Amino acid sequence: MRYRLDLVLKPAEGALTRVIGMAERRGFAPQAINGEPSASDGRWRVQLVVSGQRPPETLRLQMQKIYDCESVEITALEDVA
Repeated sequence: MRYRLDLVLKPAEGALTRVIGMAERRGFAPQAINGEPSASDGRWRVQLVVSGQRPPETLRLQMQKIYDCESVEITALEDVA
């Protein structure tokens, strides 16, 4: 199953590395990443597409524990056959 994570990150060195590493350690394979800094508050708005067989709630709860991560929303994506 594929999922899109919508993340808000603090602009800190290594933040993306920590997010991608957490996804991989939880059994999700990163497939795409897209993002940009917010003009208003300087936070990073990042979309990460991952695939995996584990429950996405597991990943969301772990992402929230990362210091740099301020919010996480997960959306299930339809698999293309």
